[in-house]
Amino acid sequence: MPNTKLSRLVATALAVTLGATALAACGSSDKDSDSDAQSGPASLTYWTWTPGMDKVADLWNKGPGKKQQITVTVKKQASGDTLVTKILTAHKAKKAPDLVQAEYQALPTLVSNDALADIAGDVKDAKSDFADGVWQQTTLGTDAVYAIPQDIGPMMFYYRQDLFKKYGLKVPTTWDEFAETARALKKKAPDKDLTTFSANDSGLFAGLAQQAGAKWWTTSGEKWKVGIDDAASKKVADFWGGLVKEGAIDNQPMYTPSWNKALNTGKQIAWVSAVWAPGTLTTAAPDTKGKWAMAPLPQWSASEKVTGSWGGSSTAVTTDSNHKAAAAKFAAWLNTDPEALTALAKEGGIYPAATTAQTSDAFAQPPAFFSNQSDFYAQASEIAKSTAPSAWGPNVNVAYTTFKDAFGAAAKNKSDFSAALTKMQGDTVADLKKQGFEVAE
Repeated sequence: MPNTKLSRLVATALAVTLGATALAACGSSDKDSDSDAQSGPASLTYWTWTPGMDKVADLWNKGPGKKQQITVTVKKQASGDTLVTKILTAHKAKKAPDLVQAEYQALPTLVSNDALADIAGDVKDAKSDFADGVWQQTTLGTDAVYAIPQDIGPMMFYYRQDLFKKYGLKVPTTWDEFAETARALKKKAPDKDLTTFSANDSGLFAGLAQQAGAKWWTTSGEKWKVGIDDAASKKVADFWGGLVKEGAIDNQPMYTPSWNKALNTGKQIAWVSAVWAPGTLTTAAPDTKGKWAMAPLPQWSASEKVTGSWGGSSTAVTTDSNHKAAAAKFAAWLNTDPEALTALAKEGGIYPAATTAQTSDAFAQPPAFFSNQSDFYAQASEIAKSTAPSAWGPNVNVAYTTFKDAFGAAAKNKSDFSAALTKMQGDTVADLKKQGFEVAE
C-alpha cells in the first residue's frame, strides 16, 4: 500500500492549485545530502534506451564532465513498463542508478514511489528551453522538477501524396473531413483503406483524447479523479468506433507484417502518427520513399489549432543517487546544450524537446524518407508548439493494459468502443483503490 505521505504528495503535485509546502519539505533532504557532489569526483550511472547515448555521454565526459570531475556511464535498458519495473525494483533495494530515462506518463508512478528526486534547485535556468506544456509534464504542475524533458512526440497526419492525387482526395483539416475522406476512398477504391484503428498501442488513443481535451487523471483535494470516460474521450472513441463499424477504415493492429505490407503496397494510404513516423515508415514501407507528406493533425473544430502527444521521454535523477546535484547538471546539459542536442539527434534519432534545437542545423534538412517535403521540420516545430497539456496518473500501466484488451476486442468485433472505454475507467479506478489511493467519484 502506498505511503500516505507519498500518496498525498503526488495528489498535490498534480492539483491545479499547488500545494508546494509538502513538496518542498520532501525535496529539501535531497539537496542537503548532496554536498559531496560539489566538492569531489562523482561517477554516475545512467539507464537509458536511446541509441548512441554512450557516444553523447562521451562528449560530456571529455568536456564539461572532465572539468567538473563528473563521469557518466551509460547502461542500455529496455523501454516502457519494463524499465519502470526495473527502476522500482532497484529502488526498493536502494540501488537505483543515478539517472534514468523515463517516459512522461511514467513520472507520476515513479514519484509516487519516491524514486525520483526534486532537482528544482539545481536546474533553475532550464525551464526557458522548453514549451510550457512540455515542461509541465516534468514538474507535474508544481514548483518541483522531477526530470528534464528530452524528446517529444507531437502528433501529425501522414498521407501518400501520389495516391491522394490519384483518387482526388483533399488533405483533411478536421475530423469530419477525415471521415468523409475515408468514405470517399472506399467508394473509389473498395480494396483500399485510408488508415486503421489499432488497439495495440494505447499511446495513440491517449494522444487523440489529449487533443480533444481529455484529462484522464486529475485531483480533487488529496483524492485522485479518473476521467478516462469523460466526454472528450467518448467523442474520440465513438468517432473511431463508428468508422470501424461502418467499414470506412481498417481495424488491424499496427507494427505487424500485415500492417507493414498494407503501407508498403498502398493498401493503406495514410497514418495518424507522431514526429518520429519517418523512421518507422523507412522500415515498414521502404518502397514508398519520397511518396509521403506530413500535415497537421485534423481538428475537432476548424477554428482550433491543437495536437496531442504520442511518446516522448525525460531524464530524471533518482532519490538513491549520492550525487544528485552532479546528476542534475548532466541531465540539464544533455537536454539543453547545443552540442549534446545535435549529437542526440544524430546518434539517437530523437526529436528534441528543447525548442531551440528543433530549428537547429541538425533539422535543417527533412528526413531522408521525406526528401520531397523541405519544410518538414519547420512545420513540425510549429505543430509542437500547439501540443495540449497532459494529465497522467500513478497507474498508467493498468489503464494501458486494459485498453489493449478491451479496445482490442471491440476493434476486432466492430463493437461499441464506448463500452471499452468504460471498462478502462473501471479497471483504473479499482486499481487506484487497491493500491490505497483515495479516489474521488
